Amino acid sequence: MSILRKAPIALVLFISFVFVQSLFFKFTDSPETQYIFGTLNEWAGGLGLPGVFAPNGIASQYVVGTAELIASGVLLTSLSSRFRIIRPLGALLALGVISGAIFFHLFTPLGVSVLNTDGTRDGGLLFGMACGVWASAAALLWIDRDLIRSFLQGSAAQRAVV
Repeated sequence: MSILRKAPIALVLFISFVFVQSLFFKFTDSPETQYIFGTLNEWAGGLGLPGVFAPNGIASQYVVGTAELIASGVLLTSLSSRFRIIRPLGALLALGVISGAIFFHLFTPLGVSVLNTDGTRDGGLLFGMACGVWASAAALLWIDRDLIRSFLQGSAAQRAVV
């Protein structure tokens, strides 16, 4: 198996690992998650959007975690050659979710180095993982560019006929 055939597998496994290991924190309302989403909720409240990141908000840890779970499920399913066609969908969902995370690290009080529950900082670990997921998802989309192009051209051809 060549490196070009192994690379997508490694990228899918990396994205899925990062997303799935974070689900425990998001779905159990861990102190780390409370801090991150609480910080974002305070920031959003200052912009006139209170509750957006609250546990019942539209961008809560449960919503984000569910999107990460779905992206991971799609990507892992795409490891089967029978379902490879759905890999760009999983990569696009992962890219969207993680782009939001990177934005909030860079442009809100959350920051690149997040405060840990013991009072120390993570040294940018979460941000670095987010950047790795972003690069991996973008790489998958680039690897699958011909598949995406053929799908889009097929859709355009179908619309032209109708």
